[in-house]
Amino acid sequence: MSLNGWIILDKPVGMGSTQAVSAVKRALRQAGEPKTKIGHGGTLDPLASGVLPIALGEATKLAGRMLDATKAYDFTIRFGEETDTLDAEGKITATSDIIPTRAQVGAVLPRFTGPIEQMPPAYSALKVNGKRAYELARAGEQVALKTRQVTIHELRLLSADSRGATLCATVSKGTYIRSLARDIARALGSVGHVTMLRRTKAGPFSLDDAISLDFLDDAVKARALTRTVLPLEAGLDDIPALPVTPEQSRLLRHGQPLFGIPAQPGLHLAKDGDTPVALVEAEGVTLRVVRGFNL
Repeated sequence: MSLNGWIILDKPVGMGSTQAVSAVKRALRQAGEPKTKIGHGGTLDPLASGVLPIALGEATKLAGRMLDATKAYDFTIRFGEETDTLDAEGKITATSDIIPTRAQVGAVLPRFTGPIEQMPPAYSALKVNGKRAYELARAGEQVALKTRQVTIHELRLLSADSRGATLCATVSKGTYIRSLARDIARALGSVGHVTMLRRTKAGPFSLDDAISLDFLDDAVKARALTRTVLPLEAGLDDIPALPVTPEQSRLLRHGQPLFGIPAQPGLHLAKDGDTPVALVEAEGVTLRVVRGFNL
């Protein structure tokens, strides 16, 4: 029976999200699992570590929801040097002798909390005239990106020393932490870049759910791969469950709406017993299928 659910990786530094997906595919093959559809729930830079949700089977239908989910990061800003990539891999483009104090960093953070306008990094995967911005930037071209509105739900200072500061941020879809670090440094009269970036949460998944690639490999060798897989509905822990009968389940599986079902307006997870049937939208007494699951 094919796997349907989530493997939450604690992605190491130096590995891209596509490489991480390939590593999970390889583990599934080694475990003798049937060919399984796989996707990831939100790109994580090679220089970043942390929570990378990998969707298996029917859970891939929910990967788009994960892209839109709120995410949380720990990150370190090194003050005194800004780079073209806004991280430690880039070339230094500006320097400053000003190293803000812990109190100064803490005092400026409210300015970056709530809805803010943000200029994405030139070295990003956004498309400009059909090409990735980072491809144009690497070719030495000037990249003109538009500002976008993002929301910083929470921003806290964790520590600070004579070289920089480490913060944690809970942010909306589309937020670039490297841009946030750049803008905080500039607001403090200095410049800066990110030297450490770790995603601690993606949607409902946190580091508590995450496993290393070594742990995944050990599970494969111990023939215990399924123990590393969280159920499909783990990605929907904010969605209330709605019990349906076998007959209602059959109709939903064929994409048909249900009428006369009293439910709170909004999204629900229709379940036949313990089996997820569909993600449905309730309007009045009508349920319409948003995503059906073939389980």
